[in-house]
Amino acid sequence: MSEFRKITIPVFAMLLAFIGGPVCIAQPPETIKASANRLPSSFAEVARMVEPAVVSIDTKGNFPDIMVKDGTGGDANDLPDFFRQNSRRPSYRVGSGFIIEKSGYIVTNYHVVNDTSRITVKLESGEEFVAKLVGTDEVTDLAVLKIETGKDLPVVKLGNSDRAQVGDWVLAIGSPFGLARTVTAGIVSQTRRETPSSVYQKFIQTDAAINLGNSGGPLVNMDGEVIGVNSQIATSTGDYNGIGLALPSNDVAYVYEEIVKNGKVRRGYLGVALESVKAEYAKIYGLGEARGAIVTEVRDTQSSAALAGLQAGDIIVEFDGKKVESAQDLIAKVASAPPERAVYLVYMRENADKLERKSVLIKLSERQTNTRAGGDDEGRRKLPIDPAAEEYKPFGLTLAELTPALAETYKITGIKGLLVRAVNPAAFIADVKTGNGVDAVIQGDLIQKINRVTVTDLAMFNSMVKGLKNGDAVVLHVWSNTRGTRAPQVKIVQFTVQ
Repeated sequence: MSEFRKITIPVFAMLLAFIGGPVCIAQPPETIKASANRLPSSFAEVARMVEPAVVSIDTKGNFPDIMVKDGTGGDANDLPDFFRQNSRRPSYRVGSGFIIEKSGYIVTNYHVVNDTSRITVKLESGEEFVAKLVGTDEVTDLAVLKIETGKDLPVVKLGNSDRAQVGDWVLAIGSPFGLARTVTAGIVSQTRRETPSSVYQKFIQTDAAINLGNSGGPLVNMDGEVIGVNSQIATSTGDYNGIGLALPSNDVAYVYEEIVKNGKVRRGYLGVALESVKAEYAKIYGLGEARGAIVTEVRDTQSSAALAGLQAGDIIVEFDGKKVESAQDLIAKVASAPPERAVYLVYMRENADKLERKSVLIKLSERQTNTRAGGDDEGRRKLPIDPAAEEYKPFGLTLAELTPALAETYKITGIKGLLVRAVNPAAFIADVKTGNGVDAVIQGDLIQKINRVTVTDLAMFNSMVKGLKNGDAVVLHVWSNTRGTRAPQVKIVQFTVQ
């Protein structure tokens, strides 16, 4: 049994039954000759065109709220608080993406950036930027990010995925296992591949090596155009088994435009349950061919389908002038149409011992999905009873002025500064490391200076931090009495405000 896995690090997998595909039809000689003429002298030419616009994405997961005990006195409960605080370990994921507009818009997978507290984008130049989440679409597993760099960025061009043919050469570019700008080559193994988990999409299948961390990276044709977003692998081992799936670029273009314009993707909706017409049904009902979608249920009396008079048993054979191949095909067609749009449906209805062909003009409603704009998390923040009383935490640090009781609790004598009571693991300072790779600021540290200014007063420190802006440099002098060291030491903590 194989699995389809989304390919970030770590993997969030959905167990799916492996499905077979139709027999591939050989291409005519003239098509093969034309494809051969498009091959570059080296894949390096294509890689050089695309790599500057491919990015690595590092994400840090969200954390559940944990109460931090207030008060300035030290007691026996400080030790359990310490362990509770330090048991909160951040989760990290690595993925890929590509720049689609020179102003800094980036396309990646939804599962790369879902449920994160911070998203960091690393460019080919080595520069790193904290990204804003513009919007996501869980249905297609896509997300759009935005970074502010103050300069034009290299971009990729979206190609026409409908022109991709079985046997075409392609390159997959991304950060498998965190190895940035890795390029692998293969062919298009199949187009319009369906999977049980993706009702709305048909994927491009490739044998180009795709592994954990490739999620969100581009699948590129020999013209240097992106024809897909690498999203899943079919695997029985958890790693690459020769089958990768990419969301076609034509679908990506639609979702991207919708997210940038509306903050989410709006999709049409009929309000019916469907089943595909199979050979047995076509034979019994005299349809001639196994094509169409059978209405098995009209779910809401106020739905678009109900208001248009559709009934269970109707067989929808055309949507907006296009033939309907199956239930999945109709769902995809409806979903790609905007809500409030009026379209013609052609359907067959059983009347006694025959089927009557009918048509109706129907106005689509909007499908409710989990798509969301990047700012939605703000609406779910827990608000204090008295907003004015909410404690300010500079850099995500819970600080306290050093009292005699705290000095005794933390074994601090003869020095002054601000005591670090807690470090928010979702804050960027939690990721700052010293030269030997350990956390730069931890609970129990004492901040003595900020940017060469000695601090003992919390109000003064807060005022200085509030005066900083993104991109400003910060140097902290931090006294640390970390367990396991021979003697207390002063750490020089250096970082840039994000």
